[in-house]
Amino acid sequence: MSGRGVVHVARLVVGTLLIVGSTSACTTPDHATSSGASSESQPIELTDPPVTTSDRAPATTTDATTTDVTTTTSTTTTTSTMPARSYDFSAVDLIVDQFVAERELTGAGLVVVDRNDGIVHEQYWGGFGPERVSLIASASKMIVAGVLMRLDDQGVLDVDAPVAEAVEWGAGNPDITPAQLVSNSSGLVGLLPNAGYAPYVCQFLAQGDLQSCATSIFTTIDDNDDIIDPDTEFRYGGGQWQVAGAIAEAVSGRSWAELIDDTYVRPCGVDSLGFNNHWTQFGSIGFTYPAEFDGDPQVLADTANPNMEGGAYITAPDYAQLLLMHLRDGRCGDVQVLSTDALAQMHADRIGNVYGESAGGSGYGMGWWIDRASGRLTDPGAYGAFPWLDLGNGHGAYLVVEADVSAGAALAGELFGPVADTVTAGRAGSTSASTTDDS
Repeated sequence: MSGRGVVHVARLVVGTLLIVGSTSACTTPDHATSSGASSESQPIELTDPPVTTSDRAPATTTDATTTDVTTTTSTTTTTSTMPARSYDFSAVDLIVDQFVAERELTGAGLVVVDRNDGIVHEQYWGGFGPERVSLIASASKMIVAGVLMRLDDQGVLDVDAPVAEAVEWGAGNPDITPAQLVSNSSGLVGLLPNAGYAPYVCQFLAQGDLQSCATSIFTTIDDNDDIIDPDTEFRYGGGQWQVAGAIAEAVSGRSWAELIDDTYVRPCGVDSLGFNNHWTQFGSIGFTYPAEFDGDPQVLADTANPNMEGGAYITAPDYAQLLLMHLRDGRCGDVQVLSTDALAQMHADRIGNVYGESAGGSGYGMGWWIDRASGRLTDPGAYGAFPWLDLGNGHGAYLVVEADVSAGAALAGELFGPVADTVTAGRAGSTSASTTDDS
């Protein structure tokens, strides 16, 4: 692909960056499966207990109601498992029904989780179902930050120490730390002010490998006039995320695909999760969902240079398991994936606490936008994936539409209140029916 084409991709990133009040919906490019990024370092010793999937929603589904969404008839499917209490999400589902019809979307998925009851609601519209794999763009960021925090928990990486202490090429910017990278605070050039920044263009390419890309980003002298001191300005996205992933590979001696498997896939049973770098792999370029993907990661070429900040793909129930891990003090079943201290760092408003910054009125932690009024955490993506957590109320949700960020942010904004109200009512025992079919 020509350099001009890559710059066009990057400029479109800027066009889709969005901060909408409490939704804090910023987005960036997507990424998908990685393979074979090798290192000469020895892998760390893993001591995780066997995988448990006791809290996972089963893959089997039953057909429920039929809804006329666009010009075709679409089937809404639900899981066949009832939560411990009855939750009536019919009002929530009606909102999604109407939104999908009005926007003429191909479908949608919504999974709601409760800290104690697990998945309390799972519903799909149009062509979507629990097995559908979607590209999630910037909803990848909290996943990446979690990998680094797990290495910090294990003593393999100190996220608050300079990168230069972890890798030789870190000397290119000796004062930057991993925590600054994953809080968009490194001072490197982000998607703003210049998404098409030439010295960092490898972040959008499936060719090459993560180590080479990160080394070139971190050691180039072509950015000397454009970078600033770390922890002085919020610069969303960009090459700093490639650097973060490469550090994780280097200190662990594991490829990014292996790190994802170690951190999430095996402990949490999220078999659908993977990373790639799809940006130049399809004929059309932009931030409308690439129809060519169509739920099949196999259409993407293997890459050793997965796009960190936006290259993940996953099913809705599997993403919900990651949200439950954040609600359950870092545990997936019997496995302690992240420590409570690691979660506290990820969930804290780092840009506000460390250097008094605000991003469009919102805070930012490590991979999470933070609504400073409500405390809600979000990690939305360019294609309409929109996860959120209400830590105070102990619930979260994952919404996915395969469209664009405006659709995902708009629908999520309509659902925040009704979802919270339904969860609260269900806990109080004030509901008498659930939309989940227990037949």
